[in-house]
Amino acid sequence: MISAVVALLVLSALAGASEMLLRNMLTQRALEDAQYVARQASAAVREGKLDNPIREDAGGAALVQLVSSDGLVLAASPKAAGRPPLVNVRPRPESRVRDVTVCLDGQCYAVWAIRVTTAPDSPTVYGASRLPWVMTSGLLELLLAGAVVALAALAAGTTWQVVGRTLRPVEEIRLQLAEISGSDLTRRVPEPPGADEIAHLARTANETLDRLEKSVTRQRQFASDAAHELRTPITGLRVNLEDLAMYPNDTDIPAATQAALRATDRLESIVADLLLLARIGTGAAVQEDVDLAELVRAEVATRSWIAAPRTHLTPGLTVTGVRVQLARLLGNLLDNAERHAKQTIEIEVRRAVDEPGVAVVVVTDDGPGIPKADRERVFDRFTRLDPARSRGSGGAGLGLAIARDIALAHGGSLRIEDSPRGARFVLRLPLL
Repeated sequence: MISAVVALLVLSALAGASEMLLRNMLTQRALEDAQYVARQASAAVREGKLDNPIREDAGGAALVQLVSSDGLVLAASPKAAGRPPLVNVRPRPESRVRDVTVCLDGQCYAVWAIRVTTAPDSPTVYGASRLPWVMTSGLLELLLAGAVVALAALAAGTTWQVVGRTLRPVEEIRLQLAEISGSDLTRRVPEPPGADEIAHLARTANETLDRLEKSVTRQRQFASDAAHELRTPITGLRVNLEDLAMYPNDTDIPAATQAALRATDRLESIVADLLLLARIGTGAAVQEDVDLAELVRAEVATRSWIAAPRTHLTPGLTVTGVRVQLARLLGNLLDNAERHAKQTIEIEVRRAVDEPGVAVVVVTDDGPGIPKADRERVFDRFTRLDPARSRGSGGAGLGLAIARDIALAHGGSLRIEDSPRGARFVLRLPLL
């Protein structure tokens, strides 16, 4: 509708201008013919050579009249004979000429009037040339109006086809998206060929669905793992409480109480880690400038080490972030190193050589190391590479997952790199 209205407005303006131009051109041509015969007749009058009837063979004019100052027709061409003066217009002596348009007997003429002399009683010669029939019958307006309507309809139809063809893939994408539910995220929208905006939209929608499916899958796996991990301490706590309730006299109350407290501590630790994972990257915590060397010194100083770790700290490397979360990240890396190291732990803080504006924190132990195939899997939640390790000594498997999430939330990265021995965790953070 918009294209039709715009086309009608634009084409109507063009048609009106074309009509005015065409009418002006045809009228001017008719006036030139009338002027020619009028001047010929006027010259013949002044020379006394005007024939009566006046010849019409010059310029194609149909009517010629010589009219006296009192309105009498003195001479005329055969087709103008017996007619009254063609027009009642008499040029002024100072201008001598004048042109008008007049309609006689259903036909229109362009009339050129010229005074023979400047004398007050000078006769006037009228030459009239017939205007084309298309200008007087309304056919020109009808043709232009038909062309305007036809072209506007063509523009509207073309727009309908083009927009429909363009939006058809969008409708297919919409229908497919409407059918995708939370229980089935495997379906994808059709991708039209080409590299236009619709194709980019379809590919972006499918990429979003891929990320959504992976996120939902991880979320479901995380919920399943969390339920499994929480079930163990809850079950242990329930068993101890049931023993105390059913056999109060036959139960070692201090031992049962200690076991219940250990289960409660583990349950509390898991819940705290889960809450921390949920808060990371939400922007709720206040960020501040943190000196990485000072943060490492503070974290190292709070621990009781069997053998003091080796540190190589470059001062003045400051990042912006949540101090508590960065301390937790570093603490989790140190916990993991302590758990697996045999004798030595090395901690290094330096500026990245290959990336300007990036700080690097490296934590290396001399333990058994991590196989390449498992270097990404260790960052999954509730993942333990050593199945023989008990839950009591091995943790819940959330430490490294929390560490990586904190690194990503601060615009950095955490990965495991090759090392001659043990495991080498490399943290990269953008400098202030």
